[in-house]
Amino acid sequence: MNFPSIAVNDILIMKKPHPCKNNRFRVKRIGSDIRVVCLGCERDMIIPREKLEKNIKQVISYEKN
Repeated sequence: MNFPSIAVNDILIMKKPHPCKNNRFRVKRIGSDIRVVCLGCERDMIIPREKLEKNIKQVISYEKN
């Protein structure tokens, strides 16, 4: 399976929403675990990379100006 590349500050749209009913998360740190912040309630979470990559619906890339 081909997973999208993820970079810091990208916005991830997930298949399932967070309990606050928002499905968009901003990437804060990358490694074997990925740190994301919910854009609805601003909860900070650390999720294993394998679990996160399976649940990504779309990646909106952060373009630095």
